Amino acid sequence: MAEMTKKDILEALQEFSNKTLDPKFEKIDQRFEKIDQRFEKMDQRFEKMDQRFEKVDQRLEKMDQHFERVDQRLEKMDQRFENVDQCFENMDQRINSVDHKVDQFKEEIIHQFHVISEDVISQVKLVAEGVMNLDEKFTREMAQSRKENEQAHQEIMAMIKFSYAELDRRISTLEGEIKELKRRVDQIERRSIS
Repeated sequence: MAEMTKKDILEALQEFSNKTLDPKFEKIDQRFEKIDQRFEKMDQRFEKMDQRFEKVDQRLEKMDQHFERVDQRLEKMDQRFENVDQCFENMDQRINSVDHKVDQFKEEIIHQFHVISEDVISQVKLVAEGVMNLDEKFTREMAQSRKENEQAHQEIMAMIKFSYAELDRRISTLEGEIKELKRRVDQIERRSIS
């Protein structure tokens, strides 16, 4: 076998490469192209997933902002509730103070009522005794007054009887005198007519 030259080796290699390696490399290239296509599809899918994740992130950011606003509102409401609680505590203190004052006033009123009622009871007893004394005195005075009235009535009746008898006598006398005067007038008239 003769010696191969560099050129022959290169040609042999070229021929070997064209016959054997090129189809294998073409197959490998095709497989790499398929892999590249698959990777491109995966890249597209990842891009879609990234887009979806970006949308989710945006939505989550919006939700975070919304939750922050809700937290702020809740904090404000907490402050308002604390203020309301403080107002209720103040009102409770004031009500307790008023209750205490009312209790003191009630006790003072009850004490004053007892003092006044005892005084009124003693005065009522005095008035009752006075009324009883006045009743006894009035009863005596009424009895005496009735007795005096009865005597005065009898005296007046006697006087009226006496006066009536005297008046009756005087009227009778006057009637007699009038008859006498009529008779005289009649006589005088008859004389003057005749």
